[in-house]
Amino acid sequence: MELSTTPGRWILIFSALKKTKRALNLMLLSIISLVFIYFLTFCSMAVADDTSGETFYKYLSSLAGSGNNSLIEELNANPRKLDWNNAESLKFKGHLRFLTSVKPGSTDQTRLYFIRSAEGRIILLTIPDRNDPVYQNLEKLIESKLNFNAKVLSSTIGDKEYQFAQFINRPEQAAFDKIFKLMIILMLFLVMVGMGLTLTGKDFSVLISKPRGIIIGEILQFGVMPLIAVALGYLMGFHEKYPYIYVGMVLITVTPGGVTSNLMTHYAKGDVALSVALTSLSTILSIFFVPLLLNAYCSNIPDVKVPANTIALTITVLVIIPLCIGMLFRKFKETMAKKLIPVFSILGIIALLFLIIAGILSNLEGFADTERHGVMFYTMVSLLTFSGMIIGGIVSALFKVSNFQIRAISLETGLRNASLAMTIALLIQDSMGDFHSSMFWVSGMFGLSMYVAGLIAIKIYPKIFPVEPQ
Repeated sequence: MELSTTPGRWILIFSALKKTKRALNLMLLSIISLVFIYFLTFCSMAVADDTSGETFYKYLSSLAGSGNNSLIEELNANPRKLDWNNAESLKFKGHLRFLTSVKPGSTDQTRLYFIRSAEGRIILLTIPDRNDPVYQNLEKLIESKLNFNAKVLSSTIGDKEYQFAQFINRPEQAAFDKIFKLMIILMLFLVMVGMGLTLTGKDFSVLISKPRGIIIGEILQFGVMPLIAVALGYLMGFHEKYPYIYVGMVLITVTPGGVTSNLMTHYAKGDVALSVALTSLSTILSIFFVPLLLNAYCSNIPDVKVPANTIALTITVLVIIPLCIGMLFRKFKETMAKKLIPVFSILGIIALLFLIIAGILSNLEGFADTERHGVMFYTMVSLLTFSGMIIGGIVSALFKVSNFQIRAISLETGLRNASLAMTIALLIQDSMGDFHSSMFWVSGMFGLSMYVAGLIAIKIYPKIFPVEPQ
């Protein structure tokens, strides 16, 4: 299909984006410069990675997994007998979590609550009275970063020293965390409504008119791309050494395509209609494939439990429902929908940049962690992006797909919906125990990398995948 025959709404989108192209380029350049400056600054500080908190967490996890309920019960009961009048009062930010121990051969469960401060310090929570309203419904607090006001003291149980805490006041969600989560949820919802505004039943007719491109594209997206992540994760050692970086690699590669791939396909003079169809179909299929593939490739990692139901619910609420809302609005208010398309399209790019900027600024300590986020990490992100595009192009060529469609499939394979991946990562990282926001870092850096990859593709595709003037 020639670009000139694509639906008029895409002309509206790209016309609006062209008008803001210079501003967006300047914004992107500013972000990359900011990230690079912070990276150099923190690298030059050579701050060592303090893994003591993570090591202690692994000890607690192994304790819960062993079924040693007697020690866990002692950790819950003994601190109540201590003299809390002389305990140190501290105010700090962090997360509340818990571990559940099941005794082998028994259905009895023992739960151990603990606090992980923003600096990585692990403090066991002592509940003096379970009827105290300050300690009611603690499970509802584990999803958010909290402000703690607590009494803290140390005590030795057995041959090991532990730190214990009691709440002075009930923890409250940190203001920035609350606003940030509301913003990312709202922005992703609106972006998906915007995507729905661009879609009609005709867009899915490509499934019939170009079945080869659709089938190859979806196999590359949900079949080949995750395998690339798994292979790189094992070969580069992330699977063993930094499992949550590995999970982040899988997460970004099982995420569907987004508006960025459609935009880059347009500028690369590829088959925009095919790109849109692949993005739309993969978005719908993501409700099934994202939790399925995350479980398939990550369930064998110790201490990593993928909340499949939470992920499926997140995709349903923040992706599928707004997509349907946009499509229905388009059906009944087509004229107004066409006017809103450019606004929502630009919002999609702003949402991605907002997520990257705000996420990085709220987790700047990640740049200091040069052991985890060092040269190997950034090399991996680049390889993940470019290898997806290269393999997408090679496989499509082997199946004798036209160069016009190869450009779309290649970009659709390598460029993902980073906004969705970052949102999922931020919403599940606390409940999964991703203490270093590794899943977010992979998705965020991938979001920056794919812009660079897309711009390079625009320059080189005319030489390696030449097409007749459209």
